[in-house]
Amino acid sequence: MSFKSSPVVPPLTRPQLSEARRVRAAELFDQGRPGAEIARMLGVSEESVRRWRRVWEKDGADALRRRPATGRPPKLDDAQVERVRAALEQGAQTHGFEADLWTLERVGLVIQRMTGVTLSKASVWRLLTGRLGWSLQRPERRAVERDESEIARWIAHEWPRIKKGP
Repeated sequence: MSFKSSPVVPPLTRPQLSEARRVRAAELFDQGRPGAEIARMLGVSEESVRRWRRVWEKDGADALRRRPATGRPPKLDDAQVERVRAALEQGAQTHGFEADLWTLERVGLVIQRMTGVTLSKASVWRLLTGRLGWSLQRPERRAVERDESEIARWIAHEWPRIKKGP
């Protein structure tokens, strides 16, 4: 018997969760549920429910859906972002860096090499945290002289002796 890995479903973003909440509210409006009950069920304030109800009564359930973002379109399209994701998952050393550690500058260089697009550090940060869903990870600092076996021995033998006291 063999198993195929199922595609990973990314968690919903805040805007997606908010939209889902509003759409659920519209379904509950159709059922004639009171605002206070809807607010409790959805974990929102009654004022939000009243505001959504006004929009729903005026323009219908579609008016509660998210609208596309306005403003300048992103410099990288979805296909480019996925190519960047794949490249970053290979690790920094694969791209010629000494340590396998990503910094904003390094990610920016990889993006520039792959797509020809130059992004500021702030834009790289937004790409990593927003579109890719990555988070800041800092490596633990450990002394070069650290001896794990000596630490384990101390914890097993010395610490209980000290803890007991005289």
